[in-house]
Amino acid sequence: MSRSWKITVEGPRALIEAALLAHEDAFDWDPDIVLAGSEVAEDRPDDWVLEAWIARRPTKADKAAVTALFAASVPSLVIEQLPDEDWLVVSQQGLEPVRAGRFHIHTPDHPPCSDAGVRNFVIPASQAFGTGQHETTAGCLAMLTEMKRQGVIVRNFVDVGTGTGLLAFAALELWPRALAVASDIDAVCADVIADNAEANGVRLGARAGEVTPVIAPGLDHPLLAVRAPYDLVIANILAGPLIELAPDFGGAVLPGGNLLLAGLLTTQEPQVRAACLRAGFRLAARLVNGDWSILWLRRRAKVQECNSRASKLANWAKTAS
Repeated sequence: MSRSWKITVEGPRALIEAALLAHEDAFDWDPDIVLAGSEVAEDRPDDWVLEAWIARRPTKADKAAVTALFAASVPSLVIEQLPDEDWLVVSQQGLEPVRAGRFHIHTPDHPPCSDAGVRNFVIPASQAFGTGQHETTAGCLAMLTEMKRQGVIVRNFVDVGTGTGLLAFAALELWPRALAVASDIDAVCADVIADNAEANGVRLGARAGEVTPVIAPGLDHPLLAVRAPYDLVIANILAGPLIELAPDFGGAVLPGGNLLLAGLLTTQEPQVRAACLRAGFRLAARLVNGDWSILWLRRRAKVQECNSRASKLANWAKTAS
């Protein structure tokens, strides 16, 4: 999608981060306005910029929405028209490869890694998020590797908010016999996942060892309901949706199963963990990558749930024999 206009606000890091947090809490935010924040330059870590991309000339309402994110003061907005290019593709061009866990993620501009035991994924700049260069995606790749190292067994998983499909591909690499679903709310991801799967030798389909793409908000899809419960749910999205979806995660993960969350700032971690605690999860491990927290949680198993599952397995074994 072309983003032909941009609204820019520069300010101290604390001010921009507060605006980003306000954006996550604004559930009525216009999805046509895409927001991002970052350092102005590596040698100026306390100077940040907030950028809002939009495909139309900004209206008074658009400018008011951005201004409202700054509760302390009215910022100076810089509005400019951009060339007719895909802002996300442009922003990702020239990205350096990333090594995270057992994985090496690179764009077509860079060669694969030849180290033994490393799985290369080539993920081009695209209209979907999740190329591996962001701290949250790289952190998830490292945490998935650690989960495998610690002996976690996954037979059935879903990657919610999959974007490029990368985390689903990586999880299937670690657990190649699993049932795998890659879901996203953005319809553009369907073609992106298909292209990336073909480029990386990942099979699409509904059988074990294949990835099933699904377009759905959260876990709201018939296939996701039929496939549940899961050994592993991955969700690299944003803190607000993670908190909102916590009860759904509690119903979708098996007792003793795993939940991998990312997309939350370290300052947002207490709220996310509290929501997950209420949903029946406990923290297994955490990783901090830059300003971002990556959380591995496990669903607590009630005694009656374990007994019920054991009974079902015993009955199945008798029937099978």
